[in-house]
Amino acid sequence: MTENVFFLESEGGRPAPEDSLFHILPVPYEKTVSYGTGTVNGPAAIIAASQQLEAFDGISLPVEQGIYTHPAVDCSGTDKQVLGYIEKKTASIFSLGKIPVILGGEHTVSYGPIMAAKKHFDVIGIVHFDAHADLRNEFEESRYSHACVMRRVHEKGIPLVQIGIRSFSMEEQKYRDENSDIICYNASYIYRENSFTIEFPEDFPDDIYISVDVDGLDPSVIPHTGTPVPGGLFWYDFFKFIESIPAGKRIIGFDVVELAPADGSAVSDFATAQLTYNLMGIISRRIK
Repeated sequence: MTENVFFLESEGGRPAPEDSLFHILPVPYEKTVSYGTGTVNGPAAIIAASQQLEAFDGISLPVEQGIYTHPAVDCSGTDKQVLGYIEKKTASIFSLGKIPVILGGEHTVSYGPIMAAKKHFDVIGIVHFDAHADLRNEFEESRYSHACVMRRVHEKGIPLVQIGIRSFSMEEQKYRDENSDIICYNASYIYRENSFTIEFPEDFPDDIYISVDVDGLDPSVIPHTGTPVPGGLFWYDFFKFIESIPAGKRIIGFDVVELAPADGSAVSDFATAQLTYNLMGIISRRIK
């Protein structure tokens, strides 16, 4: 059996789980993608690219907080079985008082850790970066399609902020219209108004889980994803939104999904690994 490679092992070695603030959980799940394929290879590509990152993220050394990498989740079962595996594994990370970092795989995988977070913290909010709203009730005969994941989350009564959206169906627009509690920062609004700050309502939960579909960023930043929709967020603009989360709110975990690595090019793999590491840096600095 091939030994499990750790995220940024080249700089941080192989710390014990109890000594690591961040717990990487690779989830190579791909069953409902509807255009480009390859997300099944995303987690391994991100971890491989992380070996080329610098430990210093420009401000701090997040690797000093410890980064433990779990073996990849077995994704051979049905959608509900796999989501159950992810939820159970994420719950065990929360029980240690650690921060789960889920690497997908298609966006469907986000449902598992979000359900684990809701059960552990009770009241949570989601900040969701994506080119798509993912609010369909069903897509291609599946209620657990990648195009439905945020519909399933919102139906559980979890407040939702969506950022960078620029491709959605009339069904999804209708659902948004009927559920005004969903806070929307469509890409067209962001760049028309030059606005990169999340304005949270007073009753938005203090415990926040972040879900990042890499197609939320512009294809000039991360081109290798299933649906590279033009007009997305640029690198520093993405982090402006993250940094705008008030200090009084706690980022309890996050996922990075929908990378579809391309043969002969590591540009998207490296950018996604850097994005993942930079998010760790922001979280580690906030909790000091």
